[in-house]
Amino acid sequence: MNKKPIVVKTASRQVDPDLETMLSTWHSATLQLEHAHEALRDEVHRLNKELQAKDRAIARDNRLVELGRMASRVAGEVRNHLVSVALNVGLLRRRIADDPVGLNVLGKIESNLTAVDATINDLAQFVSRRDPRWCTFSLPKLIDEVLAPLVSQMAAQSIAAVVDVPKAQSIHADRAMTRQAILNLVLNAVDAMPDGGTLTVTSALMEDGLEVEVADTGPGLSESARRRLFEPFFTTKAAATGLGLAVVHDVIEAHGGYVTAMNCPEGGAAFTVCLPQRALKAAA
Repeated sequence: MNKKPIVVKTASRQVDPDLETMLSTWHSATLQLEHAHEALRDEVHRLNKELQAKDRAIARDNRLVELGRMASRVAGEVRNHLVSVALNVGLLRRRIADDPVGLNVLGKIESNLTAVDATINDLAQFVSRRDPRWCTFSLPKLIDEVLAPLVSQMAAQSIAAVVDVPKAQSIHADRAMTRQAILNLVLNAVDAMPDGGTLTVTSALMEDGLEVEVADTGPGLSESARRRLFEPFFTTKAAATGLGLAVVHDVIEAHGGYVTAMNCPEGGAAFTVCLPQRALKAAA
């Protein structure tokens, strides 16, 4: 005899609408809390990294301050010795005024003294990064002052100097810092022409400010070197600090200007610095 399956009917369960709303609200709040927790965790991670970076920056600044003090002490001691050597060289120059060979040797010594002094100033400027002390001065006289100690070295290397700067050209800037920047560019150009060439210094008053260009007829700049020219301690020379062009960049930037480097169409490289001349324009 066939038995019919027994079907048990149960009443359908109705979910309380208020409970459903509460559960939905709870779920939404839980998701928001999870998102907020993740965002907070990411923010804490970011702040920790930022704090670590600032700690490193503070430690680096403290080291630079200490390095600056040490550099100032060393620079002072070396400068005292350089002054003494320069005075003795001057006395010796008068003693051997009729000896061209001796004068040529003294000229090389003076050129080396200028290079050493520039290196000391580079280190002091790099670690101090002081603000400019503004004044107005003659640009041609400054360039003559830069080139004078290098005459013998340039003659020995068969380098001709061409200066195309208006005699009445004034410039508003920090004189010592500007001198250091132009000297570094000139020394860089002379180093680029060990077998002779032409060093050209020109200036022009442009809309952005006063441009001073130092060009050489050396081998020019490679693309890889151009990208890193103004990085501290980057150099392509065997015996160099790698601070010369970095100091030029820092000096010009401190004045609110800029510096560029490019290869010349006829060969060699040209470095151009632009210094804002608001004071001169206002006085004009």
